[in-house]
Order: sequence, then structure tokens, then C-alpha cells
Amino acid sequence: MATFLTVVIILSSLALIVTVLLQSSNAKGLGAIAGEVTANMNKKQAATVETKLALATKVSAGVFVLAALLMLIFPA
Repeated sequence: MATFLTVVIILSSLALIVTVLLQSSNAKGLGAIAGEVTANMNKKQAATVETKLALATKVSAGVFVLAALLMLIFPA
């Protein structure tokens, strides 16, 4: 069980690194903190590569956290 969880953690961490690095920066400096950036999500943007990368990042982060918690519960 520990070996399987270790492999899952390694694969999910690599997927997390790749998906984060492939995303482009959407921030406009400190204007993003002040709330100048507005999110206009329409149906055309829903199927873009950026949206898919964001979803892949969220999924790989969730798998990583879940595997790490399971590793804590079921130690080697």
C-alpha cells in the first residue's frame, strides 16, 4: 500500500508541476490584488486550453493531497 501511494504521490506531483508551468500568467501586477481584473467567463472560453490546464491542476493537487493524507493514515 505504501509503495502504491508513493508512486501516486510522485506522479501527481510531476503532473502538478507540469500543469502549473504550462499555464500563462493572468495577473496584471498589483492591479489583480486591488480587484481591477474582471473575470468574463463565456461559453467560448470554457473549452480553451487554459481552462483545461486549470482543471488538470486542481485535479492533480487534489490527488496529491489525498494520497499524502492516506500515506499519513497508512504508514509503511
